[in-house]
Amino acid sequence: MRRLPIIARLGLALGLWAGPGTASQAAEPPLVLEATIPLEDVGGRIDHMAVDPARRRLMVAELGNGSVDVVDLAGAKRFHRINDLEEPQGLAYVPGPDLVVVASAGDGTVRFFRGDDYAPAGVVALGDDADNVRVDPGTGQVIVGYGSGGLAVIDSATRAVARTIPLPVHPEGFQLEPGSPRVFVNLPDARRIAVVDRTGGRLLATWPLKGLGANFPMAIDVESRTIASVFRSPPRLVLIDMESGATKASAETCGDADDVFFDTKRQRIYVSCGEGMVDVRRRDGSAIARVPTSPGARTALFIPELDRLVVAARAGLFGDTAKLLLYRPAP
Repeated sequence: MRRLPIIARLGLALGLWAGPGTASQAAEPPLVLEATIPLEDVGGRIDHMAVDPARRRLMVAELGNGSVDVVDLAGAKRFHRINDLEEPQGLAYVPGPDLVVVASAGDGTVRFFRGDDYAPAGVVALGDDADNVRVDPGTGQVIVGYGSGGLAVIDSATRAVARTIPLPVHPEGFQLEPGSPRVFVNLPDARRIAVVDRTGGRLLATWPLKGLGANFPMAIDVESRTIASVFRSPPRLVLIDMESGATKASAETCGDADDVFFDTKRQRIYVSCGEGMVDVRRRDGSAIARVPTSPGARTALFIPELDRLVVAARAGLFGDTAKLLLYRPAP
């Protein structure tokens, strides 16, 4: 087979980064791989992540391994491991009381660990499928999705449930509106997004999205009053008005999406997909590029305090070690 000249081959390689745009745009990817951090002895599915920005430590929920790894980002290595967990899924860090929160699907518990030495600091039993975790930075309350349909509001100081909020089906990705009691919740089994008042403990509204299913990841952009919800069936990024529930934009995205983030500094959106890429888009949903990651690497975390995007890649079938891919957004 005739080989292309080296300059032409280089151009094709750079083109792997490119979405719609010019050749000059293709020359600089919007995400630059800065480091690869191995996760030794980790098998099975990797779920959510959280960060302790002051210590520059990343927590990784290793659902299939029954563990949470604490990774030193500055040293690019594992710092500590929390073992003997039952399918850990959700993670959060609470700065005030300096606590790591782990929600586990297997036993339905929410466990608290001290942020300095990761010693156990309390447990709350929710009963079934404890999943996504969010923290109210103002109150330190921890909000956890769980069971066949509910949010639990937990006081991080007392490690006790303050209230529960019933939902029609199990909640997946959800976000708290800053400075407001509203919570926006993906309900994949109902093909809807719910709006919840977590102070009053009641459901305010549900917004149907016809023809779309499996909406797992969600992000919000307060400045533009926009919710980003990503669907797997079919793969679409949908931008929704926070007040009315009206669709502002909809675009095809990569398959098997598991996380989505707004990068407000660059007016971008990052969609992380198990198809093996991050779909990088402008704030209005228009395409910038699709950056290759690793097949099956769908869990991600964007860390504004460190200006980095982390993508977790599970161990491969042929002996590949699980790893974290650390990306620097550019420019």
